[in-house]
Amino acid sequence: MSKFLAFGEIMLRLSPPGRELLLQTPKLDVWVAGAEANVVTQLARLGHDVGMATMVPDNDLGRAAITTLRGHGVDTSMVTLGGERMGLYFVTSGAGLRATEVIYDRAWSSFAEAPVSAWDWNRLLSGVDRFHLSGITPALGPVPAQAALAAVEAATERGIPVSFDGNWRGKLWERWDADPRAILAKLVAHADLMFGNHRDIALLLGRNFCGDAEDRRREAAVAAFEAFPRLQTIASTARHVEHVDLHRLSARIDTRSEHVQTDEVVLAGIVDRIGGGDAFAAGVLHGLRTGADIGEVARIGLALAALKHSLPGDASLFRQADIDAYLAGGLDVRR
Repeated sequence: MSKFLAFGEIMLRLSPPGRELLLQTPKLDVWVAGAEANVVTQLARLGHDVGMATMVPDNDLGRAAITTLRGHGVDTSMVTLGGERMGLYFVTSGAGLRATEVIYDRAWSSFAEAPVSAWDWNRLLSGVDRFHLSGITPALGPVPAQAALAAVEAATERGIPVSFDGNWRGKLWERWDADPRAILAKLVAHADLMFGNHRDIALLLGRNFCGDAEDRRREAAVAAFEAFPRLQTIASTARHVEHVDLHRLSARIDTRSEHVQTDEVVLAGIVDRIGGGDAFAAGVLHGLRTGADIGEVARIGLALAALKHSLPGDASLFRQADIDAYLAGGLDVRR
């Protein structure tokens, strides 16, 4: 059976309830989080065989994260126990014209401190036919950056296609003396599928793209295909924010020979936007794995991204029936 494997850090997300400020009252809601973990969690909910390669501390926090992923159907046999601390981050949800804020507390986490030698890619990649990671891992520091490069090199050597989500995290890159462009370009060079928009491509190539929105996106995609011979597909979203509770979102797929862009959908009454990009990535991977054409792939990705905005926490937890109902336009009670 075909299998997805993701590599990245599992964290805990802590948020004040509702729209409170951080520690406005002495309460925090806790969710298991992490970009790659979000992707495989949604894929598992859609019936795919998925695994997660990461490291968490051998304590109640690490074991709780493993239990949560396993409960959603993720293979956790590739999770290593080690190190001393769980990465954390705090999210204060915005309201009205007050933006959502993120505070990271993930320095010296078990995953960030894991040496390159901690990852046995001969074992981890056995039986895998799609490897997924994001730009968050190399942003954590020089050792995670080396580990990410070793991972994609190992996948390429074995003929395993690589999907890469740019997931730019400026606050993390600023913590160390990094050259993000050089590091990310080395990773993208191994990918056949990239999640990222014209801004991500501009960073990779050190150039800007101009013109109207759709022309700019196509120009950027063509430039990326020219720069990275293995790259075959680029998936992206475009978001317009009116205020915290009202966004407009569209999805786009570019290949070397064609492209498609959906109409915008209006996201009103947003519960939680965190994890929307991961839901989109899972939807695109699901669509491609099930043989959908690129137009349908874009619609499936957009459906899961939109649905995620209705759900608190980081992970998208929907089933195929939810995607089908969304695409059919049914908002009445399903009895």
